[in-house]
Amino acid sequence: MTVDPQWIPTEADLRNAVITDFGAFIARRHNVPVDDYRALWRWSVADPDAFWQAVWDYFDIRSATDPGPALAESSMPGAVWFPGATLNYVDQVFRNARSDRPAIRYVGEGGADVAIGWDELRSQVAALAATLRDHGVGVGDRVVGYLPNIPEAVIAFLATVSVGALWAACGQDYSAPAALDRLGQLDPKALITADGYRFGGKEHDRVDAVLHLQAGLPSLALTVIVPHLRRESEVGDATTWAEATGREAALEPVAVPFDHPLWVVFSSGTTGLPKGIVHGHGGVLLEHLKSLALHLDVGRDDILFWYTSPSWMMWNFQTAGLLVGATIVCYDGSPGWPTADALWALTSRLGVTVVGTSPGYVLACDKAGVVPVRDHDLTALRAVGSTGSTLPAASSLWLAHNVGRNIPVMSITGGTDVVSAFIGGARTVPVWPGELSAPCLGVAVDAFDETGSPVRGEVGELVVTAPMPSMPVSFWNDPDGKRYHDAYFDVFPGVWRHGDWITITERGTVLMHGRSDSTLNRNGIRMGSADIYQVVEKLPEVAEALVVGVDLPNGGYWMPLFVVLVDGVELDDALQDRIRGAIREQASPRHVPDDIILAPGIPHTRTGKKLEVPLKKIFQGADAARSVDRSAVDDPALLDWFARHGRTAAQGG
Repeated sequence: MTVDPQWIPTEADLRNAVITDFGAFIARRHNVPVDDYRALWRWSVADPDAFWQAVWDYFDIRSATDPGPALAESSMPGAVWFPGATLNYVDQVFRNARSDRPAIRYVGEGGADVAIGWDELRSQVAALAATLRDHGVGVGDRVVGYLPNIPEAVIAFLATVSVGALWAACGQDYSAPAALDRLGQLDPKALITADGYRFGGKEHDRVDAVLHLQAGLPSLALTVIVPHLRRESEVGDATTWAEATGREAALEPVAVPFDHPLWVVFSSGTTGLPKGIVHGHGGVLLEHLKSLALHLDVGRDDILFWYTSPSWMMWNFQTAGLLVGATIVCYDGSPGWPTADALWALTSRLGVTVVGTSPGYVLACDKAGVVPVRDHDLTALRAVGSTGSTLPAASSLWLAHNVGRNIPVMSITGGTDVVSAFIGGARTVPVWPGELSAPCLGVAVDAFDETGSPVRGEVGELVVTAPMPSMPVSFWNDPDGKRYHDAYFDVFPGVWRHGDWITITERGTVLMHGRSDSTLNRNGIRMGSADIYQVVEKLPEVAEALVVGVDLPNGGYWMPLFVVLVDGVELDDALQDRIRGAIREQASPRHVPDDIILAPGIPHTRTGKKLEVPLKKIFQGADAARSVDRSAVDDPALLDWFARHGRTAAQGG
């Protein structure tokens, strides 16, 4: 069936996009035909050394020393980028300082609405950096944050990395033990925290959690507390935010090598201790300049608002809006409170030009009957981004119909692993519903079958066949690199295997099918769980669903579908027939579930990913305590329900 694009770039889009200017820069410099996006992408992966050198030069990245060649060693793992470069992420940020627009706009459920100018941002970053130095924090040390999405988190990050220390953070929705599982690995010298956060109309006091963290982090030389809920909050011997940032100081970022660690971000951590993934200053700088400016077309006149949390890599990604001079929005609260359209109301009120959200929120708006374009002034909005899971075609079309047909929907996929996207969109590429528009520049995306051969038009493993500068420098506490190697390179030597099923279409777009380790494989016919969700969660009676394929001890295969229904709906025979019929007709007759089971909720990681793999292990007999870390789950009580009901059903009870 032929599907028409839901959005096509206009002549003005093609003419005015930053990526068009970059393409002209490439054509002049290298005398290569890059008339359209596909040609530019092909060149970028065919000659990565020239491409990343061009990104460096186009954005005028500055090094205190001769940077050397862009790609000095191309092996994976082990690629070497700009081996002579010394720089600092913070220098690039403050090159964009200006007086006519704020650097940060902060809004919160408590009614806060604050604009922080570039001069104020520089002043607070410099003062906090001086406070950190006074307490012995320097190059290679670690500073951790336990904070909501407030400007102080951004300031603390910039101050930390300006002195050459590493930043790591958790949102305050994480319990103290869960935060310690992450931050405690780092032996930090300083903790930047707050007394609590707001969500869904409620205040959540976290002072006791902060005390627990302090007790569990004996390496601390400094704790700084932000009085977010109250004007004054005392936590032991903690320094107040006002004391830590109230002095006069000069901002003096330390020049560090290209691969010097910038931050540690953590995997979801559903089994065992979460993996600490280390990225470098230079790699993040290059990748985020490319992604923000060339793909999302964000620049100095934009206001960027991606709904996120300091626990999620999209917080790091949004903060990078400062690298291109945009105003970034920090929001402490729920996107659906006090009404389901709260995110769209904020987008309108702040004049946001690029907003980012999740497929789950889009679906919730659809089911709540929200019509943002009718109820809010969205004339400033130029693009909508979506990530976190697969954006179904129906949700993509909902955005077109209810947010604006002239607004591109840029669905992206990537991950914490590279703190960016592998596949996404651009201002010069059409958008097809349910498809990701194109591989990102400089990302050698392919789909491999089991033998390591490329496939087109059929499901394959998402792989990257050439290095990216934002691939991890290392994993934390992985001195021989074995865990890093085994995470990505143990299946196809020298090739990054990401663990997602994709289909690359004839037109070069990409379909996402979910995690390859949670693939539904009935009688040898594979299907991703995302394909089931796109069908089932579109039904008005279904709030959310989870499907797993369970290998039974007798050699059988059990494929249950767990559903959460909207209020007032019963899972009767008629609804079960509708669900089965929809899957049979819109997904695959081979993947109609064996059982449809009413569930009280669906458990997720704290970054919103469904716990398919841990639940599959539990259903197959694994110990629940070993299969999943309860502190990493949004509703741990649901694990008990699934362990009890799922295992009983799998055993035929």
